[in-house]
Amino acid sequence: MNKTYLKLSLDLDFVLIAITASLKDYVLCHKINTLLNFDFEKIDDHEVYFNIDEEPLSFSKYYYFVEQGEIEYYVVNNRNAEGFLIPEMNKVDFFMVIHQYIDKEDLNYIIGGLNKMPDIQVAAQIDPAKLRSKENLIM
Repeated sequence: MNKTYLKLSLDLDFVLIAITASLKDYVLCHKINTLLNFDFEKIDDHEVYFNIDEEPLSFSKYYYFVEQGEIEYYVVNNRNAEGFLIPEMNKVDFFMVIHQYIDKEDLNYIIGGLNKMPDIQVAAQIDPAKLRSKENLIM
């Protein structure tokens, strides 16, 4: 009997910034909105199924869209009461996911602005392809 294998490849065409900050999600987004002139708004939670037989875990998610360049920004919480969105990054509190092309200058401006905020311990770009749980970041 012939076997057919299905090979899946994830679309990891996004920029990922890990943020460590001991703030509530809405406070973080308000500070980003104020200091970096973004306009994050709360949207439906990001739901991830870790086990088929169980309910999905929900992580709060915020969204901002820039028409010029059609860039989508998301801020998603990495932790909730039941676990982590990306378990191997358990020291990270939030992720900023940027869909669409963003040049290095704009990316450095965002990361630099985040790192200048007194409530943020660190913000750094990470390669989503190197994460074991990268599929949890597909928005």
